[in-house]
Formats: sequence, C-alpha cells, structure tokens
Amino acid sequence: MRIAISGKSGCGNTTVSTLVSQSLEYPLINFTFRNLAAEKHMDFWDFCKLAEESDEYDKELDRRQVEMAMAETDCVLGSRLAIWMLKEADLKVYLTASSAVRASRVFKREGGSYEQRLEQTRMRDKNDTARYQRIYGIDNSDTAFADLVIDVSELKPEEIANLIIDEVKQRLA
Repeated sequence: MRIAISGKSGCGNTTVSTLVSQSLEYPLINFTFRNLAAEKHMDFWDFCKLAEESDEYDKELDRRQVEMAMAETDCVLGSRLAIWMLKEADLKVYLTASSAVRASRVFKREGGSYEQRLEQTRMRDKNDTARYQRIYGIDNSDTAFADLVIDVSELKPEEIANLIIDEVKQRLA
C-alpha cells in the first residue's frame, strides 16, 4: 500500500509520516526542499526564494519523490504535493490547520519570533500556492482530492497517525 500524506508547512507532515511509516514498517519517503537545500549547501529560506525564480527545483523534487515511491510496493510519501503527484497512492491524506496554528508549531520547532514565523508561514503559503498552480495547475487548498482530511489543530501527532493507520487497516481488511 502506498500512502501519500500532504499538507501545508507546519501541519506535521514529516512527524506524522514518520510515525505512520514506523508503525506500519513501511519505508518513509520524505524528500523535501530542506533536503534539496542541504544538498546544494544553501540556507533553507534562501533556497525557497531561489525556487520562486525557477520551476526546475519543484520539478526535480516532485520527480525524485515519485520515483522513490514507485520503487516501493509499500511506502509512506510525505510531501506538500504527495496526494497529487503520486497518482498510484492507495490512500491520500491531507493534513490541515490554520496559519496561526501552523506558525506556532514552526515557532516552537525553529525559534525566532512568533510574528516572524506567522508572516513567513503566510508568505510561504501564498508563494507555494501560486507556484503549484502555475507549474501543475494544482490548488493545494482544495482538499476534495484527498481520501481522508484531518484537521490537526487539536490533535497530537500520535493521534493523527493512529487515524491514518486505522484507515489503512480498514482498507487492507
């Protein structure tokens, strides 16, 4: 079973994907802009600005993720566009939360100031949405494409992972 988990920054995609992967003992594929930035020895935010200027980085990232997922029979792919890019996914999960909740999570993880993280989150949402629409014609706010939509605002990562695992078990039964 290939499981695709998507959501905007700060929704817990990486954490939840990792928990689901570990619980089901499926390989985790979570290759992100952070990985590409590290490969290119660049600051993450500088890399994001560069990606706004050229679609090649999004296309490379998305191509590599799908290739990694298709090399596996069972896997968990966690990325912003996983549910759209991995057409062969057996379960498509979208995690959602307000920009304020997501900024608070990023602030706790990365520090800085909450106001700075909120502004970055809103700007990143705006830029990501415009980029995905331009490159692929994807509206990353449209959750109708997902099999399962989870509002993560009041849930712990383990609770979110358990909801996904329960759905997987139902589908495999």
